Amino acid sequence: MRTSSRTPALVAVATCALAMWLGYLNKARCAGPPFDPQGRSVRFDAVKDATVCYSDIQQLWIGRGINLHLFPFLDGGITRDGVLTGGTVEYPVLSGILMWAGALRAHTDAEFLLHSALLLAPFGLLVAWLLGRLAGWAALLWSVTPPLVLYGFLNWDLPVVATTVGAVAVLGVRRWSLRTRAVAAAVLLAIGFCLKVYPGIFVLPLIAYVLTGGDEPRPRRDVRGAVTVGAAAAATVIAVNLPFALLGYPGWRASFEFQGNRAADATSNSIWYWGLRPLVGGYQDTEVTAEYNDIVSVVSPLSICAAFALALWLGWRRYRRDGSYPWVAVGAAMLCGFLLLHKVHSPQYTLWLLPFLVLLRVRWPLIVSYLTVDLAIGIGVFLWFDATMTHSDTTIPLLLTLVGVWGRAALLVVLFFVFAGAPLRRPGPTPPDEEQPRMPAMSGERR
Repeated sequence: MRTSSRTPALVAVATCALAMWLGYLNKARCAGPPFDPQGRSVRFDAVKDATVCYSDIQQLWIGRGINLHLFPFLDGGITRDGVLTGGTVEYPVLSGILMWAGALRAHTDAEFLLHSALLLAPFGLLVAWLLGRLAGWAALLWSVTPPLVLYGFLNWDLPVVATTVGAVAVLGVRRWSLRTRAVAAAVLLAIGFCLKVYPGIFVLPLIAYVLTGGDEPRPRRDVRGAVTVGAAAAATVIAVNLPFALLGYPGWRASFEFQGNRAADATSNSIWYWGLRPLVGGYQDTEVTAEYNDIVSVVSPLSICAAFALALWLGWRRYRRDGSYPWVAVGAAMLCGFLLLHKVHSPQYTLWLLPFLVLLRVRWPLIVSYLTVDLAIGIGVFLWFDATMTHSDTTIPLLLTLVGVWGRAALLVVLFFVFAGAPLRRPGPTPPDEEQPRMPAMSGERR
């Protein structure tokens, strides 16, 4: 391994550590004494939006059994009003375990935030290292831009990003057979599914990649390999979830029911709330809320499926032209469709997209534009929440929010097609006698 090939990764790791430290300091402004009897920082509700230091980590200290140190899902459920009870959380099981682990030795929300940050930080560093090895200096896009500071400890997303980037890296370990690499990548993506669901969508283009022979010197159809990849992903998901389903079925099922019932409301940051809601009775007509939610619950998943199908088809066109199925590019396009059309677009989802801006060759003006509108909503939406609650002037916060929502939506449409046709970035030339993890061929290469 050449020293020069390590340098971008090492710099990315160092800058990532600094960014996460700043991110923790930002969130910690909301936490600290005095505390109420449940260990909640008294100032949290007063400053979380106005000073843009809100985090779900601190918010969920109370209300999910976390402050009581309940093991997730085994004792819990959901009420008819959609309120989670016991130790049930609204995330998949592995995220629930991370939340429980972060709270084990915590007695206040400030300690929970700190312990969770320490638990999550290694995953952020791992992402930085892998991106540096895979894409060279472009990895600094992960570690020195605002999203990591704003969202690194907003929620429990760093581990799931690590599984996605890890899957891409594993598939580039050339000393293994394609089928072995793909199965390992599928297992990582399935673990990601058990953290935050979205990596599961990347299994579909991965299956297509294996089916078409991947990066083999003389590619040929591998139906058995494709089936094995899908089976490995499914078996991993079942193995992780089955103990929870057997030992605490009501609590396990409640997490899915909670997400299914979630409305695309003012906290969703979605095009549905800002675009469709005014057309279905306006923002204040509560009698139309049920109709609006019913429309979104049908149109959103159908449109996401259509976007997935389009991305897979565009990938197939590239395969017919170039001889290799572009699974990373297709997965990135599918993610854009999901982020655009899902009923909820939480701010930290930018961390999901950021590695693909590193891994794929995207023009820098487009990247800067996306980060700019993301910054607008990442700050503006919290200021808008505060202005709404305190009956202050909402003009500037609302403008920032709208610029963020619609600017991001327009750029996601553009990125969908840009990603679908983008080749991979390369970290630089490496002598043929030195082993280095490589990413699979994506465009213009026959192997």
